[in-house]
Amino acid sequence: MRGWGAIAAALLLAACTAPIGFEQPEAASVRQKQGAWFFKEEAVVAAHPLAARAGANALARGGNAVDAAVATQLMLALVEPQSSGIGGGGFLLLWTGERLLAFDGRETAPAAAREDQFLVDGHRPMARQHAIASGLAVGVPGLLRLLETVHARYGRLPWADVVQPAIDRAEAGFEVGPRLHELLRVDRHLRDDAAAAAFYFQADGRPWPVGHRLRNPALAALLRRVAREGVQDLYTGAAADDMVARVRAHRRPGRLSADDLRGYRVQEREVLCMPWLQWRLCGVGPPAAGALMVAQILALAGPVDLYQEEGLHRFIEAARLAGADRDLHVADPDFVSPPDTAWSQLLDAAYLRRRAALIGGLRAQQVDSGLASVYAAQRDGAEEGTTHLSVVDRQGMAVALTSSVESAFGSRILADGGTGLPGGYFLNNQLTDFALRPRDGAGRPVANRVEPGKRPRSSMAPMMVFESGRLRMVLGSPGGLAIPHYVAALLLRHLDKGQPLQAAMDAPGLSLAPGGDPVLERAQWRPGLAKALRARGHRVLEADLTSGLHVLSRAERGWHAAADPRREGIAAGR
Repeated sequence: MRGWGAIAAALLLAACTAPIGFEQPEAASVRQKQGAWFFKEEAVVAAHPLAARAGANALARGGNAVDAAVATQLMLALVEPQSSGIGGGGFLLLWTGERLLAFDGRETAPAAAREDQFLVDGHRPMARQHAIASGLAVGVPGLLRLLETVHARYGRLPWADVVQPAIDRAEAGFEVGPRLHELLRVDRHLRDDAAAAAFYFQADGRPWPVGHRLRNPALAALLRRVAREGVQDLYTGAAADDMVARVRAHRRPGRLSADDLRGYRVQEREVLCMPWLQWRLCGVGPPAAGALMVAQILALAGPVDLYQEEGLHRFIEAARLAGADRDLHVADPDFVSPPDTAWSQLLDAAYLRRRAALIGGLRAQQVDSGLASVYAAQRDGAEEGTTHLSVVDRQGMAVALTSSVESAFGSRILADGGTGLPGGYFLNNQLTDFALRPRDGAGRPVANRVEPGKRPRSSMAPMMVFESGRLRMVLGSPGGLAIPHYVAALLLRHLDKGQPLQAAMDAPGLSLAPGGDPVLERAQWRPGLAKALRARGHRVLEADLTSGLHVLSRAERGWHAAADPRREGIAAGR
C-alpha cells in the first residue's frame, strides 16, 4: 500500500488538528467479506487472486515454497504495479524446515548519491512529493536478483517454469480492479510520465475503467528474456541501459549509473528472534526495522486487550517507544554499528523492562531511545508502499516475502526494459526512505542518511513464529511505517487472546502516524474510545486503514489462511 497520501484534514476527528506529515492511506478500504481458508498440505496468501493462484499452481506442479513465492511475486509485479515489481526490492525470510534464513534484496543508493541530494539550497528538504516523483529517488532495484538468488539455492522447478505464468498473463491481459483504478484516478504525478500516461490512461486522461483488460507487452518481453537468460539483462543489458537513461532524463534527474546496476548483490542478513510468552518471534534484521519493532511493541505493551482503553493506550505508548529506537539507531548495518555492539541489545529483557516502566497512564510528552548513539534521530520518516505474501509447502518449507516500489507507482517512471513496447514496470523511489534532512541543527548525522551504496532503512516485517521449535505462523503486511503496528496487533489478538485468525484480521485497525499520533480505523472502534484516549493526551486521528496482512497459522491438521479484507487478496492451495 502507498502508506500516507495527501489529504490529512479530512481524516481528523472533529476536535483535532492534523500533525505535520500525516497523510491519507494509499487506497480506500474495500472491506470485502472474507471467509477463513483451511488447507491440509500447502498454501499461498497474496494480495491478488491471480498471484495467489499462480503460487498455488507452482505447488501443485511439484514446486516448493520458493518456487511458489517467485511465481506469486512476479504475478504481483504485473497485476499490482502500484505496490511492488521488478523495479523495486524486498526482504525474504525462508524456513527450510531446518534453518531460518534472511535475504536482503533492498535497493541501494547510487555511487554518486550525496547525503544532501534532497535539500534545496543546501539546507531545506524539498517537498516530499517532488522528491518521490523524481529520478533522484530511484535506487538500484533488488527484487529480481533476490528472487533469482534464493531460487537458485532452494527452488525445485526450473526457473523458466516459475516465470512463465506472469509472461502468459502479461500477454493475455488482466482485468483492472477497483483498487488499481482508484489509485490511478487520484494520482497527481503519474500523468507527467509520457509512457505511464499512454499506457494506464485513456485519451481523455481518465484511467482505464474497472474490468478493462490490460495487456503489458513490454513486461512480457522483458520477462521472456529473464526466463531464458536470467535476470542479468536488468543489471547489464538493454533493460539496464533503458533504466539509467530514464532516470537521468527526468526533469529532476537521478544519479543511477550502469556501474551501480552491474555491482548489485543480494545480502544475507541476521535473523532476529525473541521469546514472547510461549512463542518465538523471528524476522529480518537491519536494515529492516519491522521485526525489531514488532518484538519491542509486544514486550513493552504486555498482554493487553486492544478493545479496552487501557490496553490500547499501552500499545500506542509501546509503539512510540519502539519508534524512538528505530529512528535513532536502525540503518544499513554495513554503514552503522548497532547499539551496545549487537542489534539484539534492543531486545534485551532488562532493557525492555526499563522501557516498559516508562509507560504511565497519560501520553508521554517526549519519547526518546533508551540507548546512547553518536547519531541524531530521524524526524522526517514517511515510508509508504508495499505488498506481502506468505507460503508454506507440504515438505515444511515456508517463505515470508515483503516487497515494494515504495510510494504507489514508485517514482512514477515507467520503464519498458528497452523493448520499445507499451507498458513495462515502475522504478522505485526507495531513496526517499532515507532521511531527507541528513543532519540535525548541531550537525550530527542521521544514521539513516543517504550515502553511496547504502540501503535505506525499512519498516518491512516478514516474520515467522515458532512454538516448541515447530513453525506456527507465517505473516507480514504492507503499510510503510504502520507495518509493525499491524503485525503486532494481529499477533496479540490471534495468539495471546486466542481470536480465530480471520476474526483477528477483521478486527478494527490501528497504527501510528509519523510523529506518533494514534490512527484508528474509521467507523470500526466502539463509540467513546477516541474520546477516552484524547483525555489521556493523545491526538487521535481516524482514517480508512488499508493494511494488507497475509497470514498462515498452523492448525491441528493443516493450515488456516487469512487475507486482509481491506484489500483484494485471497488464499489458494490444497
